[in-house]
Amino acid sequence: MFKLLSFVLVLLIATEANAADTLARIKERKTIVIAHREASVPISYLSEDSKPIGYAMDICANVIERIKRELKLPQLAISYLLVNPSNRLLAIQEGKADMECGTTANTAERRKQMAFSIPYFFSATRLLVNANANIKNWIDLSQKRVVVVRGSTASSLLRQQTQFTFSELKIIETSTSRAAFESLKAGQADAMVGEEVVLAGLRASAEAASQWKIIGDGIGIEAQTIMLAKDDPVLKSLIDKEIARMMNEGELNKLYEKWFMQPLPTRGVNYALPMSFLLRDSMRFPSDKVFN
Repeated sequence: MFKLLSFVLVLLIATEANAADTLARIKERKTIVIAHREASVPISYLSEDSKPIGYAMDICANVIERIKRELKLPQLAISYLLVNPSNRLLAIQEGKADMECGTTANTAERRKQMAFSIPYFFSATRLLVNANANIKNWIDLSQKRVVVVRGSTASSLLRQQTQFTFSELKIIETSTSRAAFESLKAGQADAMVGEEVVLAGLRASAEAASQWKIIGDGIGIEAQTIMLAKDDPVLKSLIDKEIARMMNEGELNKLYEKWFMQPLPTRGVNYALPMSFLLRDSMRFPSDKVFN
């Protein structure tokens, strides 16, 4: 029994040590390393002078200030690490970055390996159509030509929808979102299926943005959050408290307006993407609980 209790005690001490590793590392080197994305506009991307900017980067700037105060550091340097979908999890797991401020979705599979903050954005797959099109929702795609990026999540979701929503749908596949939009503009398709924020970006870049509208119920909804190492409750608590504070005090709402409802810094385009009801409702009672 004594040996068993000793083993449990050692395990608990080791767990607590591991949980404090990230903050201890930050305090020791007086530098925090932020993983970010290159082109996830307007959430996490590079400006024309290659500076990481975006909605998530602004949120993380507030988190960094809170960590700086918590660690009582007069100065806290910020180092940035560019990541992509292939290496973003490893960058956190291997300690190359302390947190990722990007567009990584909190999913059940990823929760086995990583920890996630309170969500600051909910991505959804919807439809982009001509403003004059008689298409309002998925059911209206019957007998229509629909363009989608080959191999994308949107393509998979679209095929799932066809099983129970409509029939006789002609699916056109392209290699990129830009090519899909060009097909739509050329009249070769009646609707484009894609992630809402991507559709908003394509619409914003068009010569006549008002000619296009994003419609349809959101499907494949995923919560996007700050990603950090698993079993690091102290750091996660600090991050969640700061995001909750921003939500409760209206700060996050202002940041959303800045990045989604106004011309973007350095680019000038306006995504004109109103905050989803899901995010607006979640801000009333901030929580890291998600349902996927």
